[in-house]
Amino acid sequence: MTMFLKKDKRPNGRIHLSIVEGYRDPLTGRPKQRNVQTLGYLDELEKKFNNPILHFSEIAKKMTEEEKQNTHPLTFSFRLNEIIDSSTTLRKNLGFVVLSYFYHKLGIDGFLINRQRNLNIEFSLNNIFQLLVYSRVLNPCSKKEAFETKDDLFMDLDIGINDVYRSLDHFKRYKDDLLLHLHEMIRIHYGRDTNKVYYDVTNYYFEIKEPDDLRKKGVSKENKKNPIIQMGLLMDNNGLPITYRLFEGNTNDCETLMPVLDNLKDDYALGKIIVVADKGMNTGENIAYNILKKNGYIYSQTIRGGTDEFKKYVLDQSGYIIHDDGFKIKSRVVSVKINVTNTEDKTKKVDIIQKQVVFYSPDFAKRAGHEREKAIEKARKLMSISKNGKLPEKGAAKYIKSQSLDKKTGEIFELSEVHWIDSNRIAEECKYDGYYAIVTSELDMPNEEILDAYRSLWKIEESFKITKTELKTRPVNVSTPEHIEAHFLTCFIALLLIRLLQLSTDNKYSTRILVNELNKISGTYLDKNYYMLDYYSDIVKEFESITGTDFSKRFMTLGEIKKIIANVKR
Repeated sequence: MTMFLKKDKRPNGRIHLSIVEGYRDPLTGRPKQRNVQTLGYLDELEKKFNNPILHFSEIAKKMTEEEKQNTHPLTFSFRLNEIIDSSTTLRKNLGFVVLSYFYHKLGIDGFLINRQRNLNIEFSLNNIFQLLVYSRVLNPCSKKEAFETKDDLFMDLDIGINDVYRSLDHFKRYKDDLLLHLHEMIRIHYGRDTNKVYYDVTNYYFEIKEPDDLRKKGVSKENKKNPIIQMGLLMDNNGLPITYRLFEGNTNDCETLMPVLDNLKDDYALGKIIVVADKGMNTGENIAYNILKKNGYIYSQTIRGGTDEFKKYVLDQSGYIIHDDGFKIKSRVVSVKINVTNTEDKTKKVDIIQKQVVFYSPDFAKRAGHEREKAIEKARKLMSISKNGKLPEKGAAKYIKSQSLDKKTGEIFELSEVHWIDSNRIAEECKYDGYYAIVTSELDMPNEEILDAYRSLWKIEESFKITKTELKTRPVNVSTPEHIEAHFLTCFIALLLIRLLQLSTDNKYSTRILVNELNKISGTYLDKNYYMLDYYSDIVKEFESITGTDFSKRFMTLGEIKKIIANVKR
């Protein structure tokens, strides 16, 4: 903004002088002027000053310099009867620049800009991708709503709603190349710790009734009856996602691991990796696959479903190292048989050497007992309200034994059912409360390191929770396979950016806290290109240290804001 001397010739022929400020209206883009100081008529001022025009021109110039140095007092005038214009957005978010810092550090902008050079399209893939990713973090919503609220960000986006949907096909096409690019950029800037990688599967539902080739009926993690898709996610030792893959909704969890790992080792140059996963991945096929690929594995192992010999080993108290708090742990290296399907599609047993780690936690034992008591109480209620003697086949009903009988004769017969609590099953379960088992290919790895790896599975479970609660990945509001893939790609990038922010703040803050802080960094338009920021905190100070940005100023010009946005892209 520039101050200058305005000479206005009035109808009476006299020249009126004033100092005005020239600026560009941020809402319309048109140049405007604002009166800063009324000076009076030139002929009267000549009685006080030898050269009023030169004198006040110098003052206007000085005021401009003071303005640039932010030392000149600002005055704003507002009309009390002014109404809100529903077509304009006066409050805009600036916190997105923290996400933009990571987005550009990872070179996502350059990746998309380079790919677009080979396309005959008018709109910017990079701008649309930024909008979808930032909106997914700050204000999770549909693609349509993200477009409609694009002016809530300090971004100049010359795009249409049809451009947004057309871009999704391109994002799907570039998915695999982009994930590989991101892996390389993370390796360069943050270091990829892939000695151990963590894998898990979840699913996402669609608000549709009929399944199709991708969205199929399956076992929903959220007990939804809607069609779902499966997602397998791989994460590194720092909690940063590496890659993901979508599967048809009726795919078994254990069948997703090998497709995700296929070619990963070669394309991503990971070397040997140790796959850490829960018992759902603990199958003979997955173990054999890891061994053949010269990888390792650390899987949790069911105890109650194990062999009699294994259960006897668990309950045998010899060999346990007991801690002061009652925690105890032991291990052994044994030969075990796994079932593997050969090239003729026949199952055969194969001998492998495996380390088994067993531990007991008093806290886990109390928790298991408490959960079972709740289930038994629920089972009793089921028995009292069951109609015609029929009970559900799952859940608390597993603690109920049933027998059919003829009510008239008392003979066992398929006419009605009587029920009672299965005390034998309860007693058998109680024996294993608090005991957990882990199996691994790493025969020489210390027990504590194996246990730490197992305990770190919470990171990937938390990542899934973030996608469903904070990023609101589901329900999914697009329908074609290409658009569904693009939707999950933007969600994956959003998760990666928020994980990088957590890593950069030493993992001190939850996703919810960080997102709230980013949303609070916003500016409200006042007048003549000025915005007022109204939030600053210790966490925001950490954002400043990470990005090299100053969020502490209460008043900023639009030019200063644009400079901040530009600086984080370097």
